[in-house]
Amino acid sequence: MNAVYIWIIVALLLFIVELMTSGFAVICLAIGAAGGAVAAAFTDSLEIELLVFAIVSVLSIAAVRPVLKRTFMRKESVKTNADAMIGRRGVACATIDDDEGRVMIDGVDWKARSESGERIEKGTKVVVVKMESIILIVKSL
Repeated sequence: MNAVYIWIIVALLLFIVELMTSGFAVICLAIGAAGGAVAAAFTDSLEIELLVFAIVSVLSIAAVRPVLKRTFMRKESVKTNADAMIGRRGVACATIDDDEGRVMIDGVDWKARSESGERIEKGTKVVVVKMESIILIVKSL
């Protein structure tokens, strides 16, 4: 079998392995194998093909991998559960006094307490400052 085809098969196999892993290291080796295939098209020297494979792999690890990681592995944190409630705005649907009251946030009725203990009248716009168990701690806007 021609060396060009062997390098292409190696590059495809490495690409398939990259699909099953993360980190974008194996894809750089696949790029290096593609470089080895190009070198094999111009020379019959295995040493030159391996040298091109190594150089292209190292260059792609240095240049391509950081770009791929920045593009596809963003560290955006998604707020969930209680963290997602903090900062949300709603309306007091029942007066919040010393004990508890009720607020409506996005159509959902929640138990609520005032952050400072102040009385919040029904219809007042509020913002959630923290959450204790299933009770929202709110302050008026």
